[in-house]
Amino acid sequence: MTAMIEARALTKIFPGGKSGPVRAVDEVSFAADGGQVFGLLGLNGAGKTTTLRMLATVLKPTTGTAAIAGFDIVVAGDRVRESMGYLSGDTRLYDRLTVREVLVYFGQLEGLVAAEAARKADALIRRFALGTCTGRRVGQLSTGLKQRVNLARALINDPPVLILDEPTAGLDVLGAREVGGLIREVRDEGRCVLFSTHVLHEAARLCDRVAIIHRGRILAQGAPEELAAGHEDLEAAFAAMVAEVKPLNNES
Repeated sequence: MTAMIEARALTKIFPGGKSGPVRAVDEVSFAADGGQVFGLLGLNGAGKTTTLRMLATVLKPTTGTAAIAGFDIVVAGDRVRESMGYLSGDTRLYDRLTVREVLVYFGQLEGLVAAEAARKADALIRRFALGTCTGRRVGQLSTGLKQRVNLARALINDPPVLILDEPTAGLDVLGAREVGGLIREVRDEGRCVLFSTHVLHEAARLCDRVAIIHRGRILAQGAPEELAAGHEDLEAAFAAMVAEVKPLNNES
C-alpha cells in the first residue's frame, strides 16, 4: 500500500489574545495508506479540525508540512485539492437546489464539463440510494439524507483521498451506521479515508488505524485493538492516556 496522506511535524500556532500565542497543533506526524480508514481521535478542541484544515489547504501550517497523494500541501495546493474530497463539520449545501443540481454544480466547480458532471452525479445518486429524492430541494431533506448528499458531493471528482471532519455529527444511530457503511465502501475501493471523531466506539468499528490527539499533540497511534490492549476497550485506553497528560500552567 502507498501512503496517500503523510503529515510531517505539522504545527499551527494562532496569535491568541492576552494569554499569548495558541499552539493548536504541535508537531503532528502520521501516515495513512490507500485502502485504509484512519481516524483522528480527540476531545473537542484537541486540534482535530485544525489538522484537517491544514491537510485540506484551508489553513497554512506555521511549521512542518504534509503530502496528499504525493503532493505537498504548501507548494502544490492546487494538485492537493484535485486529489481529495473534503467534508468539513460546517459544510453547507444550497437548500434551494435539488439533489441532482447540487451534485452537477459541484462537479462543474471541480472542472468537469456539464455532461461529465451530470453523468457522475447520476452515478452517485444511484450509488448512495438517492433516487427517490433526486428532484427534491436539499432544504427539504433530513439531516441523514443531507449528509449522504454531502458525501456524494465530496466524491464527485473521483478523488483518491477523502477527508471527513466529524462526518456523523448530528446523526441518529441509524444515520451514523449508514454513513459508516458508506465510508467502508469507499475504503474498499482503495481510497484513503481520514476522518476525525470524538465517538470512540465508532472509531473502533470503522478504523484500520487511529491516532489519539490531545492538546494538539499525538499521544499514540496504531490499530484500535493495539491501543486498547490492556484496557476494557478503546474508550478506556483513550481516557487513561488523556488522564496521564499533566495540566498546562494556565489550566486549573
